[in-house]
Amino acid sequence: MRMQELRTRRGDAEKTQGAVAGALSRVGHRRGVLLVGWFKLSKAVLFTAIGLGALHLMNRNVNDVVRHIVDALRIDPERHFVTLLMDYAGLIDAHQLRRAGVLSFLYAAVCFVEGTGLVLERGWAEYFTVILTAMGLPWESYALMERFSPYKVVLLAINLVVLLYLVWVLKKRREDGVGGVEGEG
Repeated sequence: MRMQELRTRRGDAEKTQGAVAGALSRVGHRRGVLLVGWFKLSKAVLFTAIGLGALHLMNRNVNDVVRHIVDALRIDPERHFVTLLMDYAGLIDAHQLRRAGVLSFLYAAVCFVEGTGLVLERGWAEYFTVILTAMGLPWESYALMERFSPYKVVLLAINLVVLLYLVWVLKKRREDGVGGVEGEG
């Protein structure tokens, strides 16, 4: 009888350890998902600022604005990159600025929805982010192959890491038998 009682206690202890390990694992996953959520919210702020900047420049001479910035930063206007910047700034018209502003606002709205959902720990937000990130990868890969730049490589790598991490979290949650995130509603 004593031996059976010890086995029962040992089994209960192992179950408790498993439950504690699972809870700690979920806390770690929650932190990672929160980090991704805050990253998405920071992108929303960035693209809102870009949209505002584009709309602000619509009724201005972009060359004059670039020249003012170059003067304020005390950069030699004869430098190669300044000349290129001035040449490209001269090609931008109000229609392009309006389109860039609207697209920036739309992307900021999507990032805001993703980030808010992730920070509020909504399960749908993880699926939403996985789907949108996966949909963007072919386009980012094509853009990288069309014209290589280190910025595009970093952007693609970040999005791949986010995608793989969220897929892993969703798979882990499914294996653990946890259907949704706490606070789902």
